[in-house]
Amino acid sequence: MCGISGIFGAPPTGLEAMVRALGHRGPDGRGCHVDPSGLAALGHNRLSIIDLSDDGRQPMSDPAGRWWLVFNGEIYNYLELRRELEPSWEFRSRSDTEVLLAAYVTWGSACLDRLLGMFSFLLWDSRERRLFAARDRFGVKPLYLHERPDGALLVASEITALHAAGVEARPDATTWACYLAHGLYEQSGGTFWESVRALPPGCYLTWQDGRLAITEWYDVANRVGNRAGDGGGFDTRPESTVREEYRALLTDSVRLRFRSDVPVGINLSGGLDSSTLLGLVQEVQGPESDIQAFTFVTGDERYDELPWVRQMLERTRHPLVACGLAPEDVPALAASVARSQDEPFGGIPTLAYARLFERAREAGVVVLLDGQGMDEQWAGYDYYEAAVNGSSQLVQGTRESPVRPACMAPELLRRAAAPDLAAPFPDALRNLQYRDLRYTKLPRALRFNDRVSMRASTELREPFLDHRLVELALSQPADRKIRDGRHKWMLRSLVQDLLPGGVAEAPKRPVQTPQREWLRGPLRGWAEGEIERGLRAFDGWLDADAVCREWQGFCAGAGDNSFFVWQWISLGLLAGTGAAGGGSGRA
Repeated sequence: MCGISGIFGAPPTGLEAMVRALGHRGPDGRGCHVDPSGLAALGHNRLSIIDLSDDGRQPMSDPAGRWWLVFNGEIYNYLELRRELEPSWEFRSRSDTEVLLAAYVTWGSACLDRLLGMFSFLLWDSRERRLFAARDRFGVKPLYLHERPDGALLVASEITALHAAGVEARPDATTWACYLAHGLYEQSGGTFWESVRALPPGCYLTWQDGRLAITEWYDVANRVGNRAGDGGGFDTRPESTVREEYRALLTDSVRLRFRSDVPVGINLSGGLDSSTLLGLVQEVQGPESDIQAFTFVTGDERYDELPWVRQMLERTRHPLVACGLAPEDVPALAASVARSQDEPFGGIPTLAYARLFERAREAGVVVLLDGQGMDEQWAGYDYYEAAVNGSSQLVQGTRESPVRPACMAPELLRRAAAPDLAAPFPDALRNLQYRDLRYTKLPRALRFNDRVSMRASTELREPFLDHRLVELALSQPADRKIRDGRHKWMLRSLVQDLLPGGVAEAPKRPVQTPQREWLRGPLRGWAEGEIERGLRAFDGWLDADAVCREWQGFCAGAGDNSFFVWQWISLGLLAGTGAAGGGSGRA
């Protein structure tokens, strides 16, 4: 896990600033390479995970010096790929970086289909003067780009590095409008900043002679369609066969993600997914496993899942680290996380997660496993059942709209076009799952989690986002996901032997914090200050009187969600970073 940066088609001025800006992503080493042609410059910040020696340093080249690679992420099946490549490649390191380099040199872009992992990378061909860059299937690892009018290209792991290289930091009013009106964080490769794009998940790009081309190499809908049986696009094999295959893949996915030369820990909440992860850790490592487990707590028994986590751990040797977050921690932590996120983030739950990664690093744990991805695969949220029944529900855990478009200025609201999201499946349930995997829940969660983990110089691994698992689960018919009112039906049945009593049948509990209570109570003054700062900095975006009325109603106890309040706080936090340049936010 690292930070990568590059400048192509222009002098390398700004590369050092990009590398400095990404220092938190890689405190164990820095490196730069400038091509003799002057057309390419690569930067790298190293967080050493596999092959801690200097042999694994980057930028890394092939022996002839033609190919130069900077890589962020992990190739979990690198040992298997290495054995396949050894007859034609003389390896000089034990790193997965060199395996990736050898794989591309050997197979070209076709190597991407062979990779099990999370990754973004830049690979410069000094002979052809051509850049190849790619991002993993679900976008676990980020990659941002800025095209200059002269055809030059700047690329980096975080937007802040592009700004450090001189890209003007101007908020994109259209993206903000879609966020404020529809709650969208990610769409169509756009970002919250003008002239900055994200390379979409499952895509690669090429750049040569000032010409940029982006190609999609992976879409889960296509892969699910290719593997489905004859039953209307579903997997029609017996349930017992599917359970056996999925269970074996679960074990293999966790086994691969323990490949590390530094300590590994696990993040736990009290639900089914975390319990499954813990059970698989015990299965892979054996009952003597004593890796550290981390969970966050806020001191509010209505939300904290500490009793469930302790129940999960009581028959194991895993030490538990409870990572506390209190209201008085929020103002400074929110300002710090806002600087590392670059874009709006998920409120106090994201702050609690940030505190967890801080504590893990302090405890000497550099790699953490997490249970993200099961709800999207196995229809874990209430609104999935509503889709099956032909009704509708807005979001998990709230009965009202989470946004307040009526508080937006008309000019800004006109920019907020309703999202046009692909629906590639013939059934409503899988289209909803696809929406969450491709456009909404998963992309924003992965961005939040990447930034809070790397802010603390830790690596987060998501074993349940192994594409083999996602494809298999998504290809199952609805009654294997929701049956007799029970969500994640097949998952619950196939992991029962891994779980402590009661967990397999526990209802879905969204990961929550007392955000509503804190914003109405001990954080009310801080929240008001951030909202007022946002109104001043982005004058003309919101109707101040309407915001005031909604805020007062919220503080009086109206409504059951605080998402719209955090949206307004996000404007204040952005203004507080200074990234908006102190100018007007008029649309």
